[in-house]
Amino acid sequence: MSRLKNKINLKKIMKNGKAMFLAYDQGMEHGPTDFNDKNIDPNYIIKIAKDGKFTGLIFQKGIAEQYNEEIKKSGIPLIVKLNGKTNLVKGDPVSRQLCTVEEAYNLGAVAVGYTIYIGSEYEEEMMQEFVDIQREAHEKGLPAITWIYPRGKNLEGISQRDLLAYAARVGLEIGADIIKIHSHGNKEDLKWAVKAAGKAKVVIAGGSKKGGDELTNEIKDAIKVGCAGVAIGRNIWQAGKPIEVTNKIKKIIWSK
Repeated sequence: MSRLKNKINLKKIMKNGKAMFLAYDQGMEHGPTDFNDKNIDPNYIIKIAKDGKFTGLIFQKGIAEQYNEEIKKSGIPLIVKLNGKTNLVKGDPVSRQLCTVEEAYNLGAVAVGYTIYIGSEYEEEMMQEFVDIQREAHEKGLPAITWIYPRGKNLEGISQRDLLAYAARVGLEIGADIIKIHSHGNKEDLKWAVKAAGKAKVVIAGGSKKGGDELTNEIKDAIKVGCAGVAIGRNIWQAGKPIEVTNKIKKIIWSK
């Protein structure tokens, strides 16, 4: 018999083993420069998530609290990001916990997320916070998702391929159920990173807004090499026709 208290059920945020998360934590991470008159309103994002039938909607604590009724009415599973930082402070990045697992759970979250910057001189603090969060989340049956990005002054001379695989492997080693990484558009590097992640699921970040077929080609490659889906924000809610873009992505993720 397993000694784990609760079996983590990813089905609440995945469909047939695949995921399409709509991310909206950029207001803290990047400031208001990402927004226009439409997408600065969280209600606009909630509507996109509902109309596009995303498998998860990622908010920071404040929006999850203030728009909790609207989120619940949408029926889209809530993922609360538990840490964050601004881009105003320079140097090696550190992103510390701002919301507890208990708070997220009480807001109706079905999963929690946390960012770690490996290579930063503060990586040990972030990893320790995450493992504490993972332990508490699992006690409540919530999946723990980690965003893992290599950043900091210690990365000079290390290839993107090695850093991508290192990010994925760290996610597996610290107990993440889902690992969000940047693909950098290199299919073979991403394939190696997915192998490094073992049984943990890998989703790719959308990153900054991409033009033409760049985004869809990147997602096609990600699915082909074994990624479980995407956690995407600006490429959806900055688009002139967000549902049209969403439908293209859905066809790729759930193609037979």
